[in-house]
Amino acid sequence: MKGIILSALLFSIHALSAQQGWWRAQLHRPDGESVVFNFEWKKEAGKNVWYIRNAAERMKVDNISAAGDSLFIQMPVFESEFRIYAGEKYLSGSWIKGGAVKTLVLPFTAVPGKKRFKGIAPAVENISGRWSVKYDKDSVAGTVAEFKQSGNIVTGTFLNPTGDYRYLEGIVSSDSLYLSSFDGSNAFLFKAAISGNTIGGVQLTGATGRKRWSAVKDSAAAISQASAAMHLRPGEDSLHFSFRDIDGKQVSIADDRFKNKVVVVQLMGSWCPNCMDETAFLSDYYNKNRLRGIEVIALAYEYSTDRERSVKSLQKFRHRFDVQYPVLITGVTVLDSLRTEKTLPELTPIKIFPSSIVLD
Repeated sequence: MKGIILSALLFSIHALSAQQGWWRAQLHRPDGESVVFNFEWKKEAGKNVWYIRNAAERMKVDNISAAGDSLFIQMPVFESEFRIYAGEKYLSGSWIKGGAVKTLVLPFTAVPGKKRFKGIAPAVENISGRWSVKYDKDSVAGTVAEFKQSGNIVTGTFLNPTGDYRYLEGIVSSDSLYLSSFDGSNAFLFKAAISGNTIGGVQLTGATGRKRWSAVKDSAAAISQASAAMHLRPGEDSLHFSFRDIDGKQVSIADDRFKNKVVVVQLMGSWCPNCMDETAFLSDYYNKNRLRGIEVIALAYEYSTDRERSVKSLQKFRHRFDVQYPVLITGVTVLDSLRTEKTLPELTPIKIFPSSIVLD
């Protein structure tokens, strides 16, 4: 028995030591499509570390534990993890993501490789620039795409009044476009045909999301923010709220620390990729400007009303971005149709996450 255990341990150590370098990973959807992304596996201070690549972004993933030939990878921000088997030249297992209604589980595989998409042919189209985008259904009007292309390689994003799709990376192969992104929360795959100043194709999201989109090149394409704006309701002149923070302390906007100061109220959730970007910015801004009389206070709208679950998810955010300002748990879910009335009744409806309100 001791020999079997020792052999398994030696295999595990050997297998993990052979994993360093670039990997091409896939999340396999039930419809046969796969969202592809790349990560670099490194050893830092004796620990296994992944760097997930999406265009210019390198997302560090350092909560990796091993048990025999199995690996458990906790994503640094979201309620998201991988449980995988590690062979010498392949990985297989599952990506598991918590949700508001149910847990998402997708099969995961990876093999060594730095290329994102295979079978690349010389590009006969160049899509660099700004594009006006339309979707066939269930989408926000006024979407804009921005792309940068160098040879076959394309990076870019889609922007609309509710946010953006962060960092997309892919290729143009002949007259076809392929883009993808994975950040631990969202898994995107775009496939489209290009014909001069028009593009048409499909966007695949998560396990089952699918919608058609088309775009026309338009250097003047712009996003309207009016549909996402919030205002104080008639007759109201200020906000009044009080919730417990991550550590259980009751915090009110009426507390002395916020009086006679400029206060940024951040509406966010630990499930939200754009909230990750905003939190990184606000945390850095607050840490540099707090002595100038500026305060930030975050109100979190989570997937569930389970406080323990919410605290665990938000602690990841706080640790990742060194958040020194208070993060309050509203106890109201992001999907609650009365979320504004229950938390900030002085406001017109909250439409998007993240949103920021400046009180001066």
